[in-house]
Amino acid sequence: MDTIFARGPSLLSRLILASLLSLLLIILDHRLDSFSTVRVYLNSLVSPLQYMANLPGQMLNQASSAVTTQRELLEQNARLTQQNILMSEEVQRFNLLKKENDRLRSLLGSPVRPGMRKIVAELMAVDNNPYSHQVVINKGTINGVYEGQPVLDDKGIVGQVMQVGTTTSRVLLIADVTHGVPVRIVRNDVRLVASGSGQLSRLSVNHVPHSTDIREGDILVSSGLGHVFPEGYPVGEVTAVIRDETRPFALIRAKPAAQLERLKHLLLLWPDDAPREPVIDRGQTTDV
Repeated sequence: MDTIFARGPSLLSRLILASLLSLLLIILDHRLDSFSTVRVYLNSLVSPLQYMANLPGQMLNQASSAVTTQRELLEQNARLTQQNILMSEEVQRFNLLKKENDRLRSLLGSPVRPGMRKIVAELMAVDNNPYSHQVVINKGTINGVYEGQPVLDDKGIVGQVMQVGTTTSRVLLIADVTHGVPVRIVRNDVRLVASGSGQLSRLSVNHVPHSTDIREGDILVSSGLGHVFPEGYPVGEVTAVIRDETRPFALIRAKPAAQLERLKHLLLLWPDDAPREPVIDRGQTTDV
């Protein structure tokens, strides 16, 4: 049966014809560059198709990048938060060390007379007895500490050593009711005795005649009498002067210069007449 359409050239003939035509076009384009304009138009025509073909890949890359960036940001945020916490702890520790360093510098820079020996001691314990104000420090006979030795902080006189062990000592604070310090008023050199009141924040100046020239705000320093505390160290500041004529003496109150309620580092002094070498009791084996 005959086909509706007439049969055309064979496939081989078509292939040979297409190959010759392609070769001719290649030669013409190479020799005469006659298809450059056509290539530009063809590239312009194909460009939207290339963009459309690349669009799914670009969208996938952007989505993957967004997910990766978000994950990295979360990890970085967690890491920075942890570092911030660690740095905050270090800053707090450094601030504490700085304050202790400043306190120690203040102690070592106290106005001690040239040539006077001094060492820094640290508070170990506070006496729990409410009727006695005593503390224990980490220095003893092996450090040359002796009974009656003056003890200061960076503000003023704290007290004196009352018992000495091999490696520790017990200090009686000036606020104790049994303690007294010979003092003088800086303003006029009037000599008095400041005694403990039993309260860390208050001293009493007893047996002061009503006619004595003493005022609120007067600074009391050690007078050097009694040969315990060297002369000129701050003891306290007068906070109240009550002159009641019905009483034989004026009522004088003072605030200690030393921060007795916040002791940590203390300064031990060796006056000129103090023992210069450690005095160790060979029979003493226990600490205070």
